[in-house]
Amino acid sequence: MGRAFEFRKARKLKRWSNMAKTFTRIGREIVITVKEGGTDPSSNSRLRAVIQNAKNANMPKDNIERAINRASEKSNDDFKEILLEGYGPHGIAVLIEAATDNNNRTVANVRSYFNKFDGNLATSGSVEFLFDHNCYIEVSGQGIDIEELELKLIDFGVLEVTKSDDLITLISRFEDFGLIQKELEKRNLQIISSEFERLPKVTKNLNEEQKVKIDKLIDLIDEDDDVQNVYTDLE
Repeated sequence: MGRAFEFRKARKLKRWSNMAKTFTRIGREIVITVKEGGTDPSSNSRLRAVIQNAKNANMPKDNIERAINRASEKSNDDFKEILLEGYGPHGIAVLIEAATDNNNRTVANVRSYFNKFDGNLATSGSVEFLFDHNCYIEVSGQGIDIEELELKLIDFGVLEVTKSDDLITLISRFEDFGLIQKELEKRNLQIISSEFERLPKVTKNLNEEQKVKIDKLIDLIDEDDDVQNVYTDLE
């Protein structure tokens, strides 16, 4: 999957070491996913993926069901996904995925983080094009020939297939996720987890002293309850 993806995955796992915050963020993702595609996982491919990831994070079944039910209640807070873009110190591009019930609050908070570290919140579209939006699906790889699997799935949008130990990772564009997921289920391949990532098309290298400042900015953004994911083009 590449060092960049593994680094971001490690950062996410570190951030999610706080179990309560992890459940809150997954709960928001469930609410948004249900509102977009309905409460039935069989017809909502993204919901199936979120539920699987929730289980991998040891989120109790009751919590998952409450989040699904809460999404259909009219009185529920109307969380929406927003994408915020900016530049941190030394010109590092920063892309932020947030889930919020108060857009003004989230934007104001994120702007203050950038200002604190000599960065700036940018206009929509000024950073997003610098990143590829991919999905990474992990399936059980026991007894599977990855070259044969890649040939079978290439027509469904799979870009790359890699294998590590007993896990096979399929890489595709974000928009092809649902089609690939259905085909994997049709072939009775066990999906272990799935992740959506925004990877920079070109990365920038900074020295260790410069990295300290951008790392502090990213950590501060990560701590915001409305923030789901943060991506940069830092190497």
